[in-house]
Amino acid sequence: MDMLTVCGLRKRFGDKEVLRGLDMRVPEHSVFGFIGKNGAGKTTTMKAVLGLLQADAGEITVNGEPVVYGHTPTNRFVGYLPDVPEFYPFMTAPEYLRFCGEITEMPRSEIQARVKELLELVGLSEETHRIKGFSRGMKQRLGIAQALLNRPKLLICDEPTSALDPVGRKEILDILLAARKQTTVLFSTHILSDVERICTDVAFLRDGVMCIQGKLSEIKTRYRREEYLFETETSASADALLTAFPQMQSDGDRRLILCAQEHTLFDVLRFVAEQHIPLLRMERAEPTLESLFIEEAKS
Repeated sequence: MDMLTVCGLRKRFGDKEVLRGLDMRVPEHSVFGFIGKNGAGKTTTMKAVLGLLQADAGEITVNGEPVVYGHTPTNRFVGYLPDVPEFYPFMTAPEYLRFCGEITEMPRSEIQARVKELLELVGLSEETHRIKGFSRGMKQRLGIAQALLNRPKLLICDEPTSALDPVGRKEILDILLAARKQTTVLFSTHILSDVERICTDVAFLRDGVMCIQGKLSEIKTRYRREEYLFETETSASADALLTAFPQMQSDGDRRLILCAQEHTLFDVLRFVAEQHIPLLRMERAEPTLESLFIEEAKS
């Protein structure tokens, strides 16, 4: 089952058409990476999914129910973390989550247990300071806890790791991966290594439409090429290989890329053995999201 479907979504701001017939399907209990460069329309799409922005055309469903602008009962299925979450700074994390539970009319008997569970999930169970003293990463973690409070079927995160250091990014990604047991996770980003680390499904947004979409493993298989990386011990060895095999390409000092069939690879290996060329590394190059993203951006 698809937790979220977007069909033919269009949105124009003045003379700029940001979304041009966007189609997207987010499978239930997936971790879905929504990829696009800044200004591609990721946040516009998310606001339309939340019913906060009126689309010019198209249909959106969440958990099988249609999203209607200005009338958003579908948001009972959704937890949302904006790119810069805001809190009451004078509260502690438990106080804030209890407050959120009360204003959403959660049963009092459930609030305490749910707050304890979520603070443990996001690593804030021992934190006693007020929110005004929280780091950016701590606020992101608290934001995820708040978004999960009502047990949503879909968790939407708008670039949750973009302003964090490597440690903070790892912590947030680990939390999102753990949250998959409870919900479907959709997060937008332009940090492709984050997507490769935790996502099961991805979609590339370019010029207001999806250019690539599907299971991450299937996309990598579909775009796999016969590409091999060689790293030589000396620059002279690299030059010798380039002279003998002009189809090879330099990828920096002493690093060469060969895009060829297996018989050409065997010719290269025979040349290396006959000429006693010392290699530091030789490996088959797997396609990366970065390489796919760059290719799509150029096309």
